Amino acid sequence: MIDNQDRIIEGLKNGDKLIFEEVYREYYIPLCYYCVKYVEKIEDSEEIVQDLFLRLWEKHKELEINSSLKAYLYRAIQNYALNFLNKKKTQEKYILFQGRLLNDAFDNGVLKLEEEELHTILKHAILRLPEKRRRIFELSRFDGLQYGTIAGQLSISVKTVEAQMTKALKYLRVVLKDYIPALTIIVLNNTIF
Repeated sequence: MIDNQDRIIEGLKNGDKLIFEEVYREYYIPLCYYCVKYVEKIEDSEEIVQDLFLRLWEKHKELEINSSLKAYLYRAIQNYALNFLNKKKTQEKYILFQGRLLNDAFDNGVLKLEEEELHTILKHAILRLPEKRRRIFELSRFDGLQYGTIAGQLSISVKTVEAQMTKALKYLRVVLKDYIPALTIIVLNNTIF
């Protein structure tokens, strides 16, 4: 049992192994119980108390104990526990943030793949249009030309351009009916049509 505070504190400061072991045996379990009130898990509590004793041993020459050893150890454990909780809270925030980043990256990756797949499906559907209809569709939707300009360029009437566009859009609606909601999103984002 520890009886002489000054002798014990001096022994700790001088790196006396026997005194250190005596302090460890007397305070380890009570400090663990005290610490668990802050951190809730006994494993975390034990780790914190072990860290304190390790630091006591490694930094024994720098010890400044101005109160009783017991008060010093309990105050130190309280500080260690609060630091542990702050560090844990920061780690949890970081993990949540990283998780959100990964989810966003995954969602964006999936969306990008779906968008690329839909672009491919759309291109194949357009390529299946008859040559003249496809040319009119591409001039209208990809080159942004007005019907009158297309008619003049291809030496056909505006009514023919309108009829061919109507047929092209009707065909694409039928062929792409299962993809219309997704294509609508792409169209809104990229203005394909």
